[in-house]
Order: sequence, then C-alpha cells, then structure tokens
Amino acid sequence: MRRSLIVGSLGLLLWGGAAHAVSDPSELLSNPTQEARAEAIGQQLRCLVCQNESIEASDAGLAKDIRALIRQQVVAGRTDRQIIASMVRRYGNFILLKPPFDALTALLWASPVVALLAGAIAAFLGLRRQRRRVAPPPLSPAERAQLDRLMRP
Repeated sequence: MRRSLIVGSLGLLLWGGAAHAVSDPSELLSNPTQEARAEAIGQQLRCLVCQNESIEASDAGLAKDIRALIRQQVVAGRTDRQIIASMVRRYGNFILLKPPFDALTALLWASPVVALLAGAIAAFLGLRRQRRRVAPPPLSPAERAQLDRLMRP
C-alpha cells in the first residue's frame, strides 16, 4: 500500500513537471522537430502578462499569441536568432528572460549599491556635522544677573 502511494506520488510529480501551457492541440506543430524548436524559443521569452514565466509556461492570451507568432516563423524557416530578434524588436529587451548586459541593465543592477552608498555618505556627513557643533559661549555677567532674576520665585 505504502509503496503504491509513493510510486503514484512520483508519477504525478513527473507528469506535472512536464506540463506546458499549450493546452490547445491545434497550437502544436505537426513536425516534432519544429515544435521542439518553437518550445525552446518560447522558454527563452518572458510572458509580458505574468512576467516571471516563460511564454511556454503561461496560460495568458498574449503568451498564446506570441507562441503562435513563433510557430509561424519556425514554419517559415527563420532561424532561432532571427525569431528572437523579431520579438525583441517588437516588445523590447523586457521579453527576454535573460536580457543582455548593457549600460541600462548595469545601471539597474548598480542602483541599489549606489543608493546604499549615498545613504551611508549622508549619514556620515550628518553625524560629522552634529559632532562639530560648538558649545555656546558662557553667559556674560549681565546675562547671568538677568537669568538669576527670572529664575527667582
């Protein structure tokens, strides 16, 4: 009994792990090689609706449309590089799950470090300014007498 439960659980895990969002069989290409290429390309592209899923794993309508575009281009004989480049031209680098490292992405990755450094510098300068405060000069005899008069009951 226990063994069949374990085997059944493993089967469900393996079966569930291989699932794709392509739920409509008409969406699949009849040529298995072309379908594998289309799926490989789709795994590299981000769903613009879900944002943390590939278009192959997403059920969103836009992901389905992009999958159809990719499959049309695969059937038309375009290379993987050409298909991905056309998607980047159309949707920008954001569609790539692994965008290229350039000046903009460097700035994006460096911004938390820059913000922390700016905060540390501001805190250091604030503490330094606070330490530099000079004690007020002592009261003159006239001021001392006036203070004594004000403090008497």
